[in-house]
Amino acid sequence: MKVLLVGGGGREHALAWKLSQSDKLDHLYIAPGNPGTADYGTNVDIADTDVAGLAAFAQARKIDLAVIGPEDPLAAGAVDAFEAVGIRAFGPSGAAAQLEADKAFAKQIMRANSIPTAESRTFTSFEDAKAYIASRDEAVVVKAAGLAKGKGVFVCDEPSEAILAAERIMVDGMFGDAGKTVVVEDKLLGQEASILAFVDGRNIYVMESAQDHKPIGDGDTGDNTGGMGAYSPAPIVTDKLMAQIVREVLVPTVDGMNRNDTPYKGVLYAGMMLTQGGPRVLEFNVRFGDPETQPILMRMKGDLLEVMWAVCEGKLDRVNLAWDKRPAVCVVMASGGYPGAYEKGKVIRGLDEAGKLKDVMVFHAGTARNGDDIVTNGGRVLGVTALGETIAAAKASAYEAVDMISFDGAYCRRDIADKALK
Repeated sequence: MKVLLVGGGGREHALAWKLSQSDKLDHLYIAPGNPGTADYGTNVDIADTDVAGLAAFAQARKIDLAVIGPEDPLAAGAVDAFEAVGIRAFGPSGAAAQLEADKAFAKQIMRANSIPTAESRTFTSFEDAKAYIASRDEAVVVKAAGLAKGKGVFVCDEPSEAILAAERIMVDGMFGDAGKTVVVEDKLLGQEASILAFVDGRNIYVMESAQDHKPIGDGDTGDNTGGMGAYSPAPIVTDKLMAQIVREVLVPTVDGMNRNDTPYKGVLYAGMMLTQGGPRVLEFNVRFGDPETQPILMRMKGDLLEVMWAVCEGKLDRVNLAWDKRPAVCVVMASGGYPGAYEKGKVIRGLDEAGKLKDVMVFHAGTARNGDDIVTNGGRVLGVTALGETIAAAKASAYEAVDMISFDGAYCRRDIADKALK
């Protein structure tokens, strides 16, 4: 089977690594890929947002399956474009991808299907948003309704902070068109958990749980990022709690999307807040999470390509995956200044040495090749991921590898997985 994997980040490096283990794979192409994905297939110089170019390439190379990693091409209808030229594609349609691309749409789906989430209001006028926020006494969360690379969420304890956030999004245009509409919702308290499931339109197969770390600083302080690290499984997600999330969130979401004439297939990611009143949906993503994918795939046994094909064929009920009982921890190494301005082109040293450690994978996220050197090329540069007999052991191995890698301005959180240890 010839496969085209769309994307070039840490998630795609992990997907390429896992897909390359399939006996059913003849050749893997990655567009655009990164220096890490090049170890598992052929990188193709096509942007992941060039939907027409990707479909034309897939036709020319007689691709059997396209796997779309990032949210932008999914929201732009990449799956529809591949299917229009007779190529099977793993991921939701452009219409179904609005579950992530439009937070106002997601809230409508949740309200219509009694899916537990925070109370919210949606605004297209800054003045209306400002008046509503000013009338509130409690902490609120202000979200750009569109895609903002995980950075469009502001948790505000004071109305003045929330008004400023809404102004930055809607008036200053810090996220462009993604911020023309904002969602203002009640702040939920508790621990977060990431629940990812394969969905084929009818059947749901839940993967092992994970927990992401969004804020830039230790102790969950500072600005939100695309994710500074993750671990799997999340001990706080018990079997009983997982069954409740499946029953109250995943099943009604899939049913609701069918009733909305936007049937869902691919990976459905529910970002949950585990409150004292029960689990609540913070947001949906319509693809593998990044960096949750890295520790989850490190633990997945079995053939990922086989699962993706089963999703496309509507035969997910025939799939049964095994999981490594050992936990995995992923630590993101970022460029200095991220999630704000940062410099690119810094030479990365120590990759080979770190990669030789037992049960460690160094997944490339924002890297590029410059002659014989691997250099930084993004905000989140590497996802250093390790398995261990315990979460503490996995964390220790991940940070051992992190400390072998260096580049100018390198930054990482030092507390990834500490919540599980507590």
